[in-house]
Amino acid sequence: MIFRWSDLAALNACLNAASGLFLVLGHRAIRTLQIGRHRRLMVAAAVTSAIFLVSYVAYHAKVGSVRFGGHGLVRPIYFAILISHTALAAAVPPLALRTLYLGLTRRDEKHRKIARWSYPIWLYVSVTGVLVYLLLYRLYPPAGVR
Repeated sequence: MIFRWSDLAALNACLNAASGLFLVLGHRAIRTLQIGRHRRLMVAAAVTSAIFLVSYVAYHAKVGSVRFGGHGLVRPIYFAILISHTALAAAVPPLALRTLYLGLTRRDEKHRKIARWSYPIWLYVSVTGVLVYLLLYRLYPPAGVR
């Protein structure tokens, strides 16, 4: 199999989906007081997100930006998702790292306080990252990307 830079877009969507799944499972684990499982799943979410970030930067450094091919009502919907995704994605690394640090060092009260914010933002970014991929590359790809 030959590596193509364009394959990284699909890999990035898979990494976002995996991170989102780890987040949901980690949240479920802590709700049932499975602290060790919660810790492992949240570390997995962080590692998956870090791999995503490296892959995303490499992809866009090589490929550049890809033009959205949709028209009509889907266009403002796509850009609303993209803008909110991008703005919140910038907040995820510091929020996630701080939350993870507080959890791993068992500063539970501070961890819970920041996790109330970081969890939904991080999950939103993971889910909307997959949506952006589907809209941009699968449902409405520009000519030449099909």
